[in-house]
Amino acid sequence: MYVSHLQLADFRTYESALLELEPGVSVFVGSNGQGKTNLVEAIGYVSTLSSHRVSSDTPLVRQDTARAIVSARVMRDGRDMLVDLEINPGRANRARVNRGAAGRPRDVLGILRTVLFAPEDLALVKGDPGERRRFLDDLLVARAPRMAGVRSDYERVLKQRNALLKSASACLRQRATPDLSTLEVWDAHLAEAGAELLAARLALVEELRPLVAENYAGLTDSGGPAVPTYRSSAVEEGEEIPFDRPGLVDLLRGALERERDRELQRGVGLVGPHRDELHLRLGELPAKGYASQGESWSYALAFKLSAFDLLRAEGDDPVLILDDVFAELDAERRRRLAERVGDAEQVLVTAAVGEDIPGELDGVRYGVRRGVVERE
Repeated sequence: MYVSHLQLADFRTYESALLELEPGVSVFVGSNGQGKTNLVEAIGYVSTLSSHRVSSDTPLVRQDTARAIVSARVMRDGRDMLVDLEINPGRANRARVNRGAAGRPRDVLGILRTVLFAPEDLALVKGDPGERRRFLDDLLVARAPRMAGVRSDYERVLKQRNALLKSASACLRQRATPDLSTLEVWDAHLAEAGAELLAARLALVEELRPLVAENYAGLTDSGGPAVPTYRSSAVEEGEEIPFDRPGLVDLLRGALERERDRELQRGVGLVGPHRDELHLRLGELPAKGYASQGESWSYALAFKLSAFDLLRAEGDDPVLILDDVFAELDAERRRRLAERVGDAEQVLVTAAVGEDIPGELDGVRYGVRRGVVERE
């Protein structure tokens, strides 16, 4: 799997751009602010329908324009598919495959799979639990696009239930009697949707655990072992978490009943996958707060390399994107990372200084200056 063409219109700083790519390593070199990250961000967007830099689509559209177009030709198993995405902030985005009728953007998920590592990913280790939950859910969708619907269903139920809890909490503060006639119905919906998402996350963490430990050890001799552990908000101390879906439904329903008074007081849901945590241990200590900067980088990289390993094991190498990563690593970690990823079918690398790229990742180089991309 690789991207052979990328075309942009009014995406970020690009009024227009057309880029031809090849399998192997491609390196985009340019000073900060010249537009190199915008290129790989666009490729990542085709894969995930989201940006690794911002949480909304608005910044992706060039200033004073209404929409952006991202088109990518993806080569896979000897055939090609053209994906066109129209980004419309404040309105519904649209997608087309092979110039067909416009449809839902979600329909293109799975055509292109990428694993992207950028400085922002240090939040996997140092950030709040939401960063780690997002990593798990994004990887679930990359492996099985139908999980995007599961994730969306859970978020929809959670939003409706939280609205009810907020209204009930306001009534209680005013010493009025809230209408809770539908709360048990929403509890049931949340438990069902949450159990499916939770079961998928638990299975994924079991697959990731040995890979993360192995990849961390391959990047550095410092600290370790790296051990990720899933912690459910529905489980009380000393309680075992079931792995079967019916057991998880019962677990969530019991936890919702147990926490009902607190949820009504606070006006927000306190139990469910949206409150869970992926706890990261490094040796005997939690990584957050104890890992050094270099160890934190290695831990975050280990997660991304493990995601790459899982996707590769399913038949196709995902496109590997390393966005401004090597400047953050010491020479030894640069070398080890380059040796680890050099055999991927397509690797896209950005760097402000070409000398930061290890020789093991020698490939086609592009200069990026003021939004102009030229092959060197």
